[in-house]
Amino acid sequence: MKEAAETLSEQSPRIAVLVPCYNEEVTIGTVVRDFRAALPFATVYVYDNNSNDRTREIARAEGAVVRQEFMQGKGNVIRRMFADIDADYYILVDGDATYEAAAAPRMLKEAIDNHFDMVTGLRVTDRKAAYRPGHVLGNKVLTSLVQHFFGRATDDMLSGYRVFSRRFVKSFPAASSGFETETEFTVHALQLSMPISEIPTRYIERPEGSTSKLNTWSDGVRILTMIIQLVKQERPLLFFTIIALFLAFVGVVLGVPVVADYMRSGFVPRLPTAVLATGCEILAALSLVCGLILDSVAAGRLEVKRLAYISCGCFNAE
Repeated sequence: MKEAAETLSEQSPRIAVLVPCYNEEVTIGTVVRDFRAALPFATVYVYDNNSNDRTREIARAEGAVVRQEFMQGKGNVIRRMFADIDADYYILVDGDATYEAAAAPRMLKEAIDNHFDMVTGLRVTDRKAAYRPGHVLGNKVLTSLVQHFFGRATDDMLSGYRVFSRRFVKSFPAASSGFETETEFTVHALQLSMPISEIPTRYIERPEGSTSKLNTWSDGVRILTMIIQLVKQERPLLFFTIIALFLAFVGVVLGVPVVADYMRSGFVPRLPTAVLATGCEILAALSLVCGLILDSVAAGRLEVKRLAYISCGCFNAE
């Protein structure tokens, strides 16, 4: 860790450590101290999200730059951080003291040496209290869904520990408001074909007295909803083709017996079924047309994002 930190110091990139937090008075002091020790040349920013405890006071006392975001939700805090802070590389970490600060120089060096736009801290732990089986399963399912629709990026899509380049941060749309923002990170990187990597990092449980803000079921549903929305926005042809195929299948299942009756008797005894089958086929055609049109729109949006990404430039360590 010491060698990595010394090398980074010689290269002199502007480093910002971003810590979004809410009611983390038990852990925020440890987080700020550990990251200031691991990266003494970096500036630690703590953005408080309406805490009603001593989070702000403790972070300020430990030497962090403390600011506030009044719109509740991690995604809202990250949007504000990315807009406010100017740096060459950004390290995003939760304020719960579960991530390994000592890994930050390695992750940063990986990003700088290889010009990666995102390096994810892959959580590794043998402590069930740190990474509950339900969270592990949910992470694997949601990560697999994103890999299926957008391509393989990381084995830990929901990790809260990442290093970003300036061009990632300044081209990131930040549309989400809550914990689903990690999904947005991954899809943004995949859509723009950014060079990305991941490094295993130690993950531990929260210390006694610290409470998680993550709700397994409600936040899981929000993340799943975000994945569906991103598929609709970024892969509209695929999204609406799936709907079209479903409607077409329903129309065929309903319509074949009606057509068979008509061919046999010359009558349409089940008119409502015939109308419903026809409606399904019409909606299937309309859905496919919508997909084709929105696919062109998505291509235009992707070009704009690519131009914004390129225009930001990148830090040159040489």
